[in-house]
Amino acid sequence: MDFQSAEKNILELLREHLPATLTYHNFKHTLGVLKAVQEIAKTENVTDEEQLTLLKTAALYHDSGFLNVYDRHEEEGCRIVCQVLPGYGYSTAQIDVICDMIMATMLPQSPKTLLEYILCDADLDHLGREDFYTIGKGLHDEWYNLGRIHSEDEWNDIQISFLEKHRYWTNTSQRMRGPGQAKHLEELRQTKQKKS
Repeated sequence: MDFQSAEKNILELLREHLPATLTYHNFKHTLGVLKAVQEIAKTENVTDEEQLTLLKTAALYHDSGFLNVYDRHEEEGCRIVCQVLPGYGYSTAQIDVICDMIMATMLPQSPKTLLEYILCDADLDHLGREDFYTIGKGLHDEWYNLGRIHSEDEWNDIQISFLEKHRYWTNTSQRMRGPGQAKHLEELRQTKQKKS
């Protein structure tokens, strides 16, 4: 597996070709997920080099589908992976593992393996972090520009509902991000109560 060339390829594509309207699902988000998978994997004691490479590759390509479509971008991401990664020496079995990780991030998340748990948690790592509102503003703006939300109240209701249903899968994220997620949910509920 020539990870470095696969990484260079996708980062170039994302940097140059993602629509500017994607203020959340952008280059910065992909780099954030790449960083988070490595941190979570380390704490979850994933030390196998091949597994780590597959995980990092999945992180880099998990939102590549946004280059071509918005809805069901995970399926498009898998199509891209199947097309591109054989050229970088990835086997069919390795590509299957990567596609399974990418598909597990489709909402509602449905991970079945530790690697899938890690990618899912890394993808939504911000829900339990201090920059939750800053990152969330990016998604708010993206959805507003796409006509998927029309008001602040609607956005807050979506966030509350999402945080109520979301759970982290790894022990690491449950411990490190779970309390922050609960705090943000409580803050949003209080904001809603003040308005009503």
